[in-house]
Amino acid sequence: MEEAGGDETTRRLIRQQYRELIADVQQNREMMLSTRNDKLTESLEEANKLFVGVSRAREAALDAQFLVLASTLGKEKASQLQSDMTVFDPSAFAEDLLSFMGLNRLDGGESDSDNEQLASGFLPSNAWHTLGEEATKYFRRAPTFHFMLGAFTADPPVQRPRIERQQKKAGPDERRAMPKQLDKMEESHQEATEKEVERILGYLQSFFRQDPDVPIYFLEFVTDPDSFARTIENMFHVSFLIRDGLARIKLDKDKLPIIEPLYPEEGENSQDTQARKQAVMSMSFQEWQNIVQTFEISQPMIMPATPATKYSSVP
Repeated sequence: MEEAGGDETTRRLIRQQYRELIADVQQNREMMLSTRNDKLTESLEEANKLFVGVSRAREAALDAQFLVLASTLGKEKASQLQSDMTVFDPSAFAEDLLSFMGLNRLDGGESDSDNEQLASGFLPSNAWHTLGEEATKYFRRAPTFHFMLGAFTADPPVQRPRIERQQKKAGPDERRAMPKQLDKMEESHQEATEKEVERILGYLQSFFRQDPDVPIYFLEFVTDPDSFARTIENMFHVSFLIRDGLARIKLDKDKLPIIEPLYPEEGENSQDTQARKQAVMSMSFQEWQNIVQTFEISQPMIMPATPATKYSSVP
């Protein structure tokens, strides 16, 4: 019975302290909302101490009532704190700025004017440089472009009338002369290429007829050991033979390309003609030297054309 009486007395004391705490918070509402003190925090800490002895519903209800009141006050205080953060105090900012720049205040005695008070201190020689280095950390962007004579007007520019120049028309004689010259040049180049292709085809057929069982290596056939340029020209002209189905290139057992003539007019190798494939080949100067050394080429198989025998038939 004595323990029950003691518990009831303790519970009654806790309820009384909760009521006093709630009343104190309600009476000192303005003080609780002030951002210059921590009265609301102290009241919450006191409520936490009382909550340790709470064991019944009546005391828990009082604790919940205080918690609702404290939450409401905390919300209002937080809103006031946010509004206070937006207030800018120029005097305090200037004082902090001068302190950061290293203002050295001297004891110059009391003065009546502000100018005299400012004269009682001085800034170091690198004060503005220090401020600039700190400011660049927060302004890493290109400066704003300003027009020296003001902004341009938004009106579109006035379109000037376009003056069309009269083109000089070529006479009938000039119109006929230019195409004729170009046609003659194209015909001469095309005719020279065709004759050179026919000359190389004659060499290929002649070598093949001498010994059909001996393969003609493509690199040995087109390579001129005395001229890299003529070697490239021979490859160019041989490509026309491949394109027109007059010759074909295949690989031997050593994977080396060999070339042999075809005779489409006799109906031979029709399947090969239908299954022709094209490829791009290149040769550098170093590769040309290696081919000459590897195949031990001393004389070209395609003799260079001379003015006297340039387009003569191959014996």
